[in-house]
Amino acid sequence: FESTKFQGGILEMAAKMSPAEITENLSQVAGWTQLPDREAIQKTFAFEDFCEAFSWMTRLALVAEKMDHHPEWLNVYNKVEVTLASHDVNGLSERDFQLAQLMNEAYS
Repeated sequence: FESTKFQGGILEMAAKMSPAEITENLSQVAGWTQLPDREAIQKTFAFEDFCEAFSWMTRLALVAEKMDHHPEWLNVYNKVEVTLASHDVNGLSERDFQLAQLMNEAYS
């Protein structure tokens, strides 16, 4: 079944990606890898310190909330490990890769 996704402030329909679409999109988000045991992508971001890491998480939490797409993340001191998957499609959707790209942009 399909789910909604965020694009330019508009919620649109999104579907579960095929393996070929996942491979193609993964090549466009630097540093993200597909998890071997589930249909999800993951990346670890390293910051100068805890405050920088938590500030980045706070900024991205607001973006994720607007997208209605919430990451799984773990923060330990200056590192943030992020896992993205679209639970409503039981796999990956374009929203995961859009949020991954926004996270990369906010990190650089």
